[in-house]
Amino acid sequence: MMKQNRTVGEFLKKQTEYREELEKLRDVLLETGLEETIKWGAPTYTYQGKNVVGIGAFKSYFGLWFFQGALLEDKKGKLVNAQEGVTKAMRQWRFESAKEINEKLIKAYIKESVQNIDQGREIKPARKKPLAIPPELKQALNKSSKLEENFNGFSLSKKRDFAEYISNAKRDETKQKRLEKIIPMILEGVGLNDKYK
Repeated sequence: MMKQNRTVGEFLKKQTEYREELEKLRDVLLETGLEETIKWGAPTYTYQGKNVVGIGAFKSYFGLWFFQGALLEDKKGKLVNAQEGVTKAMRQWRFESAKEINEKLIKAYIKESVQNIDQGREIKPARKKPLAIPPELKQALNKSSKLEENFNGFSLSKKRDFAEYISNAKRDETKQKRLEKIIPMILEGVGLNDKYK
């Protein structure tokens, strides 16, 4: 089971393919005055408490994720929607090598992102239905204050992942097996789908 990164150092240590490139992106972002933090196990850079940009890597590329990238002018055509039809606001800027990192242009995109925040421009996510915790999970949470405390520390989407994982099982035996699988994950602070991120 994969542990969540607690620091940017931990995140970078785990990178095998693009560590130097990600360190270079990090250096550029730190020069912008944004605040560095870890969210969803990855380095995230914020302004006045709002997410601006994050860094990460996949098998064939590394990149930046602009949380409100759809609002950026993107005159150079650098941004892509990684999940067309699903993601409304977020846009990725993908790189295949360090040579593609244009510090001046990155800083211009960040400056525009900060200006959008100052102007109150934001694409808000569509409201989802309220979280419905299945009885099996609710009973387990009521039995253990540590389990309940950890569960409540997760984001709404991660809570929903756990709840739906139990609810979507058709048989009681399957629900019980799934509950047994997720309890250690919740106790360790690991989301159901963290290993895919």
